[in-house]
Amino acid sequence: MRQMEIRPQWSKPWTITTKDFDFCTELQNILDEQFNPDRPNAIWCSDITYIWTIDGFVYLTSIMDLFPRKIIAWILSETLEVSCVIDVLNKAKARRNIDQPLIILSDRGSQYVATEYKKQQKICIVVT
Repeated sequence: MRQMEIRPQWSKPWTITTKDFDFCTELQNILDEQFNPDRPNAIWCSDITYIWTIDGFVYLTSIMDLFPRKIIAWILSETLEVSCVIDVLNKAKARRNIDQPLIILSDRGSQYVATEYKKQQKICIVVT
């Protein structure tokens, strides 16, 4: 389009979806970039991504087991509340019959460092 000097009639405005500062410095990176566990349910990773729809953003929270590299639980929601992260984690733990602590790899998003999340879950939280 640039070469032909063609411009769109309308362009979607850019939307800021994250804040550019550190939410938490108390968490430690105990994995040291070793992302290849030797057994299932040793290390999970979780993240939230946003999806634009006609009605606005929806948020996909998912958990992946790093051994088989497969999604084991996900939730689609209209808000970024910590309850969505807790719900998807409980869903994953129920599917895999997890009752012992395990490592959850996540970014330092506010949902993952929230007091409710840390109190409810008996897990080791890791930061990348």
